[in-house]
Amino acid sequence: MDMIALIIAVVLFIAGIVGTVLPVLPGVILIYAGMLVYGFMTGFATLNAYFFILQALVVILLFFVDYFASAIGTKRFGGSKQAAWGAVIGTILGLIVLGPLGIILGPFLGAIAAELIRGTELKKTIQIGLGTLLGVLGGTAVKIGAEIIMIVYFFVRIY
Repeated sequence: MDMIALIIAVVLFIAGIVGTVLPVLPGVILIYAGMLVYGFMTGFATLNAYFFILQALVVILLFFVDYFASAIGTKRFGGSKQAAWGAVIGTILGLIVLGPLGIILGPFLGAIAAELIRGTELKKTIQIGLGTLLGVLGGTAVKIGAEIIMIVYFFVRIY
């Protein structure tokens, strides 16, 4: 039973990492689900409440990273508060309208649109849009790093 639980957990971990890069799947949720499935299938023999609470806090933190990384990149490259909100709104709308491609184009276009509405010159808006993209990529790198740490901690705890 432990081996089957481990296989299911590892499959969910892989799907979670893939979901972080290709946001069709809810990455960190799948990783956490893999840990929960393993816990249930093994009777929580090696994973206690402290483990799951700590991992849940990381999951919550990564949700904030997901939505605000583009806004931070926008502000860092000189974007206004409106551009930062445009990036956040662009991320949400981009995912709805463009699917996985929306995670890249949505924040970029949202930040640019907000700055153009404010009357910022085109060259500066493109610079701000590129800053938004860097924020998204940086956020993805942070999420992958944290997810790898979550997975390593899981294996440390079960072995």
